[in-house]
Amino acid sequence: MFFYSGIDDGDAETAKEFESLEKNGCIVKSKTVFSYKRPNKRISIKCVGCGRESIEVIDTGYNRKSNCDVDLTVDAMEMAGPDTEFLIFTGDGDFEYLIKKVVERGTKVYVVSSNAGERKPGINTKRFSTRLKYLINENRGKINLINIDSWKFKIKKEI
Repeated sequence: MFFYSGIDDGDAETAKEFESLEKNGCIVKSKTVFSYKRPNKRISIKCVGCGRESIEVIDTGYNRKSNCDVDLTVDAMEMAGPDTEFLIFTGDGDFEYLIKKVVERGTKVYVVSSNAGERKPGINTKRFSTRLKYLINENRGKINLINIDSWKFKIKKEI
């Protein structure tokens, strides 16, 4: 089992969790998280009373990334094959092409997402990627959708 994740510099608690995963047989591939500033938004506000216009700048904050996608993709392509199963935790469509390619190599894929709605005939989803919906519908049995909330309930129930 491979686990790809970002970690903040000096985050001893997460590093300890990663060590625990490794002790239990997981291969952890982590990268340092970096932050980058999102562009601020500028909005124009007009006073209803006097008609004067002013510009307000809204600070939109920062995004955090660790860029593990390429590492995961290369490893997945190297390991893909008929006797392999992948659980890919996503919902935004970034891995749609990877999933398509590993399925072509005979790999069975489980897309695990918190964005996935309940699975009924067809796919009923909330904010799930349209590209992933089509790909899953076209490859039923080869690609399966799992709502992570159902796992949370199962795990909580067993504990």
